[in-house]
Amino acid sequence: MIKLLVGLGNPGNEYEDTRHNAGFWWVDAVARELKISWVPDRSYHGLVARTTVNGRNLWLLEPQTFMNLSGKSVSALARFFKIQPDEILVAHDELDLPPGEAKLKRGGSHAGHNGLRDIHAQLGTADYWRLRIGVGHPGDKAEVVSWVLKKPMLEHRKAIDESIHRSVTALPLLLNGEMEKAMALIHTSKPPRPKPPRPAKAPDAEPPANV
Repeated sequence: MIKLLVGLGNPGNEYEDTRHNAGFWWVDAVARELKISWVPDRSYHGLVARTTVNGRNLWLLEPQTFMNLSGKSVSALARFFKIQPDEILVAHDELDLPPGEAKLKRGGSHAGHNGLRDIHAQLGTADYWRLRIGVGHPGDKAEVVSWVLKKPMLEHRKAIDESIHRSVTALPLLLNGEMEKAMALIHTSKPPRPKPPRPAKAPDAEPPANV
């Protein structure tokens, strides 16, 4: 069961709307859903929110260390409250998924993501859950840094927000450890549109009267 939800990003107004802050966008949406507020906590190098769901404690965390030192914040809180790696879910931007898609997975490589790289190092393991929020790829590896530190175009931002909303609806499943069911909901790009009702068949026309 998940006890700690982490969103990755960079602090400061200049980064607020950039692709690299998709993890912040997600955990902010969770905080709104749960109606809880952020509190700065220097002990954990971040913004922290805490609540109780189904009688169990749940922590939300936004590291304020900048992306490259995210693990410093995550490990400090996890170790103090004795939260195991497999009870942690980290939401982050994902270059290899298009805007509008999100994927849930456990473990795996950090794939060059500096926030994940530091979390791997600080926890000493990759065995935590990750919510990969698609932000798309610029197409050129040399442009990746510039890409993630820029705002997405409006169409992409709307698609990202849709994927965030969809994944937040899976929150009860995530918190109960029903990960396969959560995956089934989160991995659906878009719900199918209902088919419009078929028009009623017009009655056969009456034959013209003889003149």
